[in-house]
Amino acid sequence: MTTAVAPSAPLTAEDRCDRCGAQAYLRVELASGGELLFCAHHAREHGTALKDIAVNVQDETHKLTGTPATAADDER
Repeated sequence: MTTAVAPSAPLTAEDRCDRCGAQAYLRVELASGGELLFCAHHAREHGTALKDIAVNVQDETHKLTGTPATAADDER
C-alpha cells in the first residue's frame, strides 16, 4: 500500500517560530501528525534534535540570502 503525501504549503510571514515568535523558515512534521515551526536561528540551534524526531522537514531558509528589492531598483 502506498500513501501519497500532499506537499506542504509555502511558509509565509504569518507563520511564526514556536520558540520566539519570529518569522518561521522551517516546518518540521512529526510522526504524531503535529508540526513545529522555527525561525532560522532556532532551527540551527535545535537542528540535530529535530532530525531525530522529524518525518519531514520543509526548509525555506534559502529565502534569507536574497537581497530585497528597493524602490531604486524599480527606476532602472
